[in-house]
Amino acid sequence: MQRTIHSFVRRRGRITTAQKTALEKFWSIYGIDTDFETVLDLDNILGRKAARMLEIGFGKGETLINMAKIHPENDYLGIDVHLPGIGSLLNAIKTEELTNVRILCADVVEVLKCLPLNHFDAIYIFFPDPWHKKRHKKRRLIQAQFINLLVKYMKKNGLLYLATDWENYAQQMLQVLDNIDELANYMKPGNYAPRFVQRPITRFENRGLQKGHQVWDLLYVRN
Repeated sequence: MQRTIHSFVRRRGRITTAQKTALEKFWSIYGIDTDFETVLDLDNILGRKAARMLEIGFGKGETLINMAKIHPENDYLGIDVHLPGIGSLLNAIKTEELTNVRILCADVVEVLKCLPLNHFDAIYIFFPDPWHKKRHKKRRLIQAQFINLLVKYMKKNGLLYLATDWENYAQQMLQVLDNIDELANYMKPGNYAPRFVQRPITRFENRGLQKGHQVWDLLYVRN
């Protein structure tokens, strides 16, 4: 696969002592290293066969942790590149004593080739970088090229959840996704979805809501 887009912007956020310690102590337990070539055996890595969910860009991991606690019968894989957020998630996994969460530190565009096809029961993409400047919009993750690739990793009837607090990105998402042959809008074409109840309101989202920002959720099913 030729890499033509990034799924992230690598930020230079400050990493706390606790986050750094978590990376040093817990990555070997909950992190997955890859050579970006070999397809990962997730049944072996997670020690069982189970419904599998993937979150792309998990931030500090609040949603992953919440879902993993509510549904211990499912396995959750998170992909992100922001080390402070990964450190926070590692600490939360350890604190909650969860065994059904694993992490990949990589650009999803590069790491997808290491994941098994037709594998995930649900994929979550919450608040991807909006690249709000006009000249940067071509860098947005939700484009037809990427979604046509992503659906290959979803099971038949698998679900794709998205959310953004940028209206014109929500409109772009709706236009792109409604025109992907392998996906059907769960709420009918042209319609947004109710808020995903298992997605906790993060401090970042709450700050936006207090400023009057709206959040748009989308839900699609693979045909």
